Amino acid sequence: MEVTAAVDRVDPERWRATPPAERLRLLRLVRANIDRHFDELTSADCRAKGIDPADPADAHQVGTSIQRVLVPMAANVSAAIDLYEGLVRDRPLQPLAVTPAGDGRFDVRVSPRGKDRLLNSDRTDLLRVVGEPRRVDPYAKPGGIVAVLGAGNVASSFEMIRALFVDSCVVVHKPHHLNEDADRVWEKVLQPLVDVHAASFCPAAEGPALTRDPRLSKIYFTGGTASAKAIMEATDTELVSECGGNNPCVVVPGDRPWTEREIRHQALQIATIVTISGGSICGRTQTLVTSRHWPQRRQFLDAITVALRDLTPGSSTGYPGVDKTFEAFRDAYPGGRLIQPVDDRPASQVMVIEDVGTQGFALDHEAFCQVMSEVALDVAPDAGTFLPAAAEFANENLLGTLAATILIDEDTKKAHAATVDRAVTDLRYGAIGVNTMPPMIWTNPYLIWGGNEEGREFVSGRGNFGNLLGYENAEKSIVVSGFTSPGHLLMTNKRDWLDLSTRFARYAVRPTWPRLSALALAATRGLFRRAGRPDASRRGRRATT
Repeated sequence: MEVTAAVDRVDPERWRATPPAERLRLLRLVRANIDRHFDELTSADCRAKGIDPADPADAHQVGTSIQRVLVPMAANVSAAIDLYEGLVRDRPLQPLAVTPAGDGRFDVRVSPRGKDRLLNSDRTDLLRVVGEPRRVDPYAKPGGIVAVLGAGNVASSFEMIRALFVDSCVVVHKPHHLNEDADRVWEKVLQPLVDVHAASFCPAAEGPALTRDPRLSKIYFTGGTASAKAIMEATDTELVSECGGNNPCVVVPGDRPWTEREIRHQALQIATIVTISGGSICGRTQTLVTSRHWPQRRQFLDAITVALRDLTPGSSTGYPGVDKTFEAFRDAYPGGRLIQPVDDRPASQVMVIEDVGTQGFALDHEAFCQVMSEVALDVAPDAGTFLPAAAEFANENLLGTLAATILIDEDTKKAHAATVDRAVTDLRYGAIGVNTMPPMIWTNPYLIWGGNEEGREFVSGRGNFGNLLGYENAEKSIVVSGFTSPGHLLMTNKRDWLDLSTRFARYAVRPTWPRLSALALAATRGLFRRAGRPDASRRGRRATT
């Protein structure tokens, strides 16, 4: 459907007048359709990424496809169902707690809730708002027409659910050309919304025409900074955008030595987030920030090398243009080490650049591929001194404001609680993970996802997505979990990763007790396997670095 017809088809006034019970009925139909087209969506995403679902060597990448294409939309639909069930009963969803955070800010605890509390019992999900927390009901919003421009790395435009059910807007969706196959499946999934003139679709090539249509109220965009700037230059329509950046992971020296188990766990968590999807995800950690004087720094960096080389299956880098980016980093840092994962997967090398200094190419550029650098600050290895310095360094020297991580052991976090709280406040990022990685925030519809650069140069975008409860003045998302939480993403076995991903996605689609039990069983099996022998598909082989 060409752009004019696609915009003609949607009816914003009809959608605003659609009562909660009818919207809830439509959401349940969409949920059933996601279940029905689960395998078809996975196959479409695998084709786009060059992954063979029938090849055991690709099992982990199939699992990543499932998490990438299904979980974001499924989680948003399920949360929207909870929201509208509350509206229908005249008992709106409420925050779990609201606490002052200082400086005129408040932390609104939004999740986990329901059955998710059993999965994430050690996690706290907070929405930081500026000023007194104020919510706007979906039916109090003006509505309008939103163009949702799909991302190239993820074929799951969950921003459509935000526009439709949180902002009460109708949607015209344009896929990225890399994901047109998956988008055709999503059209079938969302057909109930098409039937009531709440959603329509147009071809990937129609992007420029769509963004210039004067009937649009907003444009939702996920992609590169240059593309976002080009859209803003071509139209006066408000652009809500998420554009990535160079995301730091601040490794806080402990008041006590980390155990070997703790070091291995954190190394695996970092190796997983650095390599998943071949590095082509916006929230991935790119830069480790350490203390040069931390006695365990060498041990920690060596553990990451082992995790990348011997313990984490290789993931191919295939996003267009990242091969050139990878070479640009190699040219800038000829001394950087190339680590080949032990399964010898093509295009899976990881470049690790230690001690890159406090200025330069590695800090000023987003990799979006399997490159990881380390900045060793010349700062004392104690939390009270190091953490404020690391936060200031990240704010002033790294590209973008999308996401940051703080890794700190439980004893040190407890002893320096005020310092940690201050760092979370001071870090000018839209998503802060304390002992967890930012993609856990991206998939949570109760939180927000986007840059935090009010009044700064445009890099990571403007505005945000998510915010299911409709809070005004949301500044950032904060997720705090246990230091070695069983809920962390640790990819160490191909088949286990596929099994866990499948069961997690099925649970996200329909969070029932049987599906929760199946997910818990898969997670437990993975924990036991990590504690035992290595993956048999990789045992006995080595790779050069």
